[in-house]
Amino acid sequence: MTQQPLFKIGLIINSFAGLGGSVALKGSDGADTAQRALALGAEPKAPLRVKQALSVLLPYQSQLHFVTGSAGLGATVLQELGLSHEVIYTPSAEQTGPEDTQQLAQRLAELDDIQLLLFAGGDGTARDICAVYPDQRPVLGIPAGVKIHSGVYAISPTAAGKVVEQMVRGQLTSVLQADVMDIDEEAFRAGTVRARRYGEMLVPAELQYVQAVKMGGRESDELVLADIAAEIIEGMDDDTLYVMGSGSTVAAIMEDLQLPNTLLGVDLVYQQRLLMADVTAQQLEQQLRDHQGPVRLVITVIGGQGHLFGRGNQQLSPTVIRMIGKDNIHVVATKSKLQELGERPLVVDTGDPELDAELSGIIRVTTGYRDEVFARIGLV
Repeated sequence: MTQQPLFKIGLIINSFAGLGGSVALKGSDGADTAQRALALGAEPKAPLRVKQALSVLLPYQSQLHFVTGSAGLGATVLQELGLSHEVIYTPSAEQTGPEDTQQLAQRLAELDDIQLLLFAGGDGTARDICAVYPDQRPVLGIPAGVKIHSGVYAISPTAAGKVVEQMVRGQLTSVLQADVMDIDEEAFRAGTVRARRYGEMLVPAELQYVQAVKMGGRESDELVLADIAAEIIEGMDDDTLYVMGSGSTVAAIMEDLQLPNTLLGVDLVYQQRLLMADVTAQQLEQQLRDHQGPVRLVITVIGGQGHLFGRGNQQLSPTVIRMIGKDNIHVVATKSKLQELGERPLVVDTGDPELDAELSGIIRVTTGYRDEVFARIGLV
């Protein structure tokens, strides 16, 4: 009996991706940002998210072989999962950087039998790989960064695993060229989104699993935003602590409250006054423990993607979300933003699969003054 050939997968993990998210640093780019994030109490999330993705593939482990870098670049996770692998690159320093991502990607590019390059990180990681990896060879990103503007990432770690599962099982999988985008993190930390296209890479075209590129710019329908703001403000209670998420729809509410707003961060409002601006996950947890009354989270949908959690708002950690409770999450969005999603559901990617499952189902979305719609949060 002829043995089935192994499906060879290149694996690159940027272990420091997303470190700055929970501590409000807006990313991990920059020579000292990772160290600052670690000093503030951030914990690496990328290895865990890779485990979530690869766990989908454990039933197929006899058919899989990974090619990767040593330690945090991939080997450690593969060893822990018991997956067949070989190491072809070892970094010179314990803390890896963009140069190690590129070196490993170049080594993988030299191997003709790699059928898919799987990588974990954010837009900076995609940009590093795009610079050196052939654009005619398929890749797929496991989202682990703070900012995910590129269209080369699956919408969640589990979704990434499901795409690879389809390929391993030999199911017909189309591919398409997707944009690699990145933004200026210094401008991002100052509240400005300045995105730039750096190229494109070939990705599996499984649209229910692979995200669309974010829609840029602020909402144009100011009247609708004013109606949403009026509805939220009218319902605000003086004994309730309000956690105000990021995004232009929430920013419109803060503007009507005549409060300063962190467009790309999380603020706390109490008795219609700004209590704290641009809070970290740890600060949020402490405030929630200290507050004696009710808590409400006001959050919006990322245009073009449909994400509620896990894209640029990692301050809303699984612990924070559980402390607030599903019934106290107030989603706001214009109907046009929801219509952009077509029949796709809203998405939560908290990093905690059990919490994602708890959040799934039907949720009410405020779309105007005395105007609500029902939307579905799906599982991927």
